[in-house]
Amino acid sequence: MAQSVYLASKPHYEILDGLRGVAALMVIVFHLFEAHAGGNHLVQIINHGYLAVDFFFMLSGFVIGYAYDDRWDRMSIGAFFKRRLIRLHPMVIMGSLVGGALFYFQAAPCFPQIADTPVVELIAIMLLGCTLLPLPLKWDVRGWTEMHPLNGPAWSLYYEYIANILYALVVRRFSKMLLWIFVVLAACATTYHLLTAPMGDMVGGWALNLEQQKNGFIRLLYPFFGGLLLYRMGWIMPRMRHAFLYSSLLIVVVLSLPRFGGEEHFWVNGLYEAFCIIFIFPLIVSIGAGGRLTGRYSSRVCKFLGDISYPIYITHYPIVYVYTAWVSRNNASMADGAPYMVLVFAAAVALAYACLRLYDLPLRNWLTARFLKRKAA
Repeated sequence: MAQSVYLASKPHYEILDGLRGVAALMVIVFHLFEAHAGGNHLVQIINHGYLAVDFFFMLSGFVIGYAYDDRWDRMSIGAFFKRRLIRLHPMVIMGSLVGGALFYFQAAPCFPQIADTPVVELIAIMLLGCTLLPLPLKWDVRGWTEMHPLNGPAWSLYYEYIANILYALVVRRFSKMLLWIFVVLAACATTYHLLTAPMGDMVGGWALNLEQQKNGFIRLLYPFFGGLLLYRMGWIMPRMRHAFLYSSLLIVVVLSLPRFGGEEHFWVNGLYEAFCIIFIFPLIVSIGAGGRLTGRYSSRVCKFLGDISYPIYITHYPIVYVYTAWVSRNNASMADGAPYMVLVFAAAVALAYACLRLYDLPLRNWLTARFLKRKAA
């Protein structure tokens, strides 16, 4: 029984850790440029940065398969959920607290509801945000219809939790054939959605309404369980020289390319995104999983990027909200904002590292000792 509660961690795929960090940094850049695009992805720089979320889902599916597929004979479902909560939830709480702390600094024409939000309501929303429960539209205190209005990116953690529940309760029992069928159907749904979407893109999933929830589930199912299938099939590229460099460049290019098709042919952009999600992202994960790092420097870079990737992703957006508000108040151009964009980028990295070292790691170590190791002993 003790062994079913506490299990030692397996070695990490170092390059996959590094790739997660590269994608997280690209998300910051995407959101900073988005502040100057006015929500128009036809002119957005780092145009497909939102696809980093779909890449994260695929990485998660692969890593979940690697970490847990062979442990179910000695691990309970409860122990699995404890491990996942200990890994993910401390930074969910921190993201909500950071969002609450910076909320009133974000008042601007682009966020007209902020100035009229009472402190009591803000505190209630912040505490609810710590639970990751999705909030209905009547609690939208920003005006962007986000179900986590203090920290928008928390929506993807909401779906990450759903994926973990589906894996633990159902999908872990799937045979390879059944998982194949499930993933192919999910790929078909992804393709159909992208070819018929009004704007021909995968943007969405952050609001608690039927259309956005459907979009979020479509975004989740193929990448996450496609990553799981990739692991189970053992489709890993043979060892490649400079695998981290090539796979990093590939993810940067995929996320940076301009929009395809223009206003006349949205389906062209949808076809590009479907191709990236269904084929290019598995290729990148395969290259990263099969590659090996040589040299202490590259290992340190990947470890650092991997360590800060999740803290960056879950805490950067409240700082970007402040920058977006500044742009809105001052009608600032990208040239005007360039030095502040660099400052925001550096601040996001510094905040993430501070949260990691001073909060996330100590708290996870304590929770592991309290709820996993102690029971094992």
